[in-house]
Amino acid sequence: MRQVLCFGDSNTYGYVPGTAERYDWDTRWTGIVGTGLMEKGYIVQEEGLCGRTTVFDDPLRPGRRGSELLPIILETHKPEDLIILMLGTNDCKTFYGATAGSIGLGIRKLVRQIRDGAPSAKILLMSPIALGEKVWDGFDPEFGKNSVQVSKELPEIYRQIAEEEGLYYLAASDYAVPSERDQEHMDEEGHKALAEAVLEKISEIL
Repeated sequence: MRQVLCFGDSNTYGYVPGTAERYDWDTRWTGIVGTGLMEKGYIVQEEGLCGRTTVFDDPLRPGRRGSELLPIILETHKPEDLIILMLGTNDCKTFYGATAGSIGLGIRKLVRQIRDGAPSAKILLMSPIALGEKVWDGFDPEFGKNSVQVSKELPEIYRQIAEEEGLYYLAASDYAVPSERDQEHMDEEGHKALAEAVLEKISEIL
């Protein structure tokens, strides 16, 4: 079996909006993609973690810095044929004070780690969905008004990175939006729509 590694945060994990639950394999986008690729001889390795950032240490939860764990995960699943990278939402939290540009620098570091740890793997960079306009107002206090604006600026930053680094690119925000239930995570329809877009993109890549 050939491998596709999906490295991301709670929207890769499949967090159910407004709960502490996880969507099942047939509902979360990684599972739908995995089922779609299975008959082609590919297995999808899901590496989504709630709260994961690119390069920032979460002051409330350990082990959330993506750049700390990515090299280990690359070694765990070696060899990978395609690596899908979708991070940046949690970097928008107010206590990091990050701009879209600085989040992009974190993404570039992860891309370098992938090239060092899995030099033969293709890379699909995905900018995450935008945060909901009201995420800071009674839903998730770790985000503020500016967090929403920063999240909306990520697609253009990531698009530029993909072009400069020679990566494949997809904007999740072109296909899915956050649920009204928590202004942060995709609902079932969002996972399905994103999965279909990812499968189409993978067919171009592989």
